[in-house]
Amino acid sequence: MGPSFDDGTSLYNFVVRDGNGVKGMVDSGLTTVPAAYTQPPRERIDKERARKHEQPPIDLSRLDGPEHDEVAVEIVRAAETLGFFQVINHGVPVDLLESLKDTAHKFFGLPPEQKAVYRSEVSPTPLVKYGTSFVPEKEKALEWKDYISLQYVNDAEALQHWPNEIRDVALEYLRTSIMMVRKLLEVLILNLGMKLVDPKIDALIDKKMVNMNFYPTCPNPELTVGVGRHSDMGTLTVLLQDGIGGLYVKIEEDMKYGKKGEWVEIPPTPGALVINVGDMLQVLSNKRYKSAEHRVRTTNIASRVSIPIFTIPNLTEKIAPLPHLVEKDGIAHYREFMFVDYMKNFFGNAHEGKKSLDFAKNVDSS
Repeated sequence: MGPSFDDGTSLYNFVVRDGNGVKGMVDSGLTTVPAAYTQPPRERIDKERARKHEQPPIDLSRLDGPEHDEVAVEIVRAAETLGFFQVINHGVPVDLLESLKDTAHKFFGLPPEQKAVYRSEVSPTPLVKYGTSFVPEKEKALEWKDYISLQYVNDAEALQHWPNEIRDVALEYLRTSIMMVRKLLEVLILNLGMKLVDPKIDALIDKKMVNMNFYPTCPNPELTVGVGRHSDMGTLTVLLQDGIGGLYVKIEEDMKYGKKGEWVEIPPTPGALVINVGDMLQVLSNKRYKSAEHRVRTTNIASRVSIPIFTIPNLTEKIAPLPHLVEKDGIAHYREFMFVDYMKNFFGNAHEGKKSLDFAKNVDSS
């Protein structure tokens, strides 16, 4: 007899503790979304009412050439307004991106017991974690997502510990993306008045993590979310979307393509990667750069994958607004803190918009 998905405990044990994930639940023949996954109305995503973000991708092949300054302005403007932008000619081979999507689908198609060996409670390595939702034990409504998370220390450890089925393609994705991340960060940091020789640049992207996210076909997508409202805790995020789409970003300030508080969809663009600002850049820039609140919709069309790379500071790095920006602004919007403390707070709570940034707020800041 199969598990009862009407019973919260039985569902939690099957999906979370036994490692079957949302996919295992769907594969069992599920036809309606269980109550545990039904989001309150305010958290649901109205696909019909959300407009698409129409800004064209930024062509990174123009960096370091005669149009460098013009492209740098585009990157800075995107970071200061929406906090999200797409890039093309980024140096990551398009056939590698296609291989990544295929590899992710194959991995999540493996039998549950092959994936469940990497559940955090039993994983043979702290570098690999397989799970579902975000913080299931603290969420009022679960997210319709399974994932595998790969922490990067160096190539040798990745080759030794990452799952064989995804190791090589994930490592190549990271290798080819990190040069692009450095170039983008240099543009953004220069605009803040920092020097490129500053060791803080390396410290800001010292740690890297590759995730593969899997959003199984959902019978009632209007009731669920793939990922709830949040901003990313790190410095810069690189994201590969597939062709199905479902990424929505909240507009923080009125602009020509939307009003404050509206949600816009970042439509999939063939061959493009999505870049977004993380909380650490918002803190460092004293609010100039926006770590945008975003979320992910589910779909009843087909199972969807997305593959982000998160770049985050060294755990012991002290983060605070740059002093010359504080002097210019007349106030520090954030206090100084150690990144590891921010990270513990981030993963210790369910997704709730940009509430994670409250941890860093300066009590004297309005």
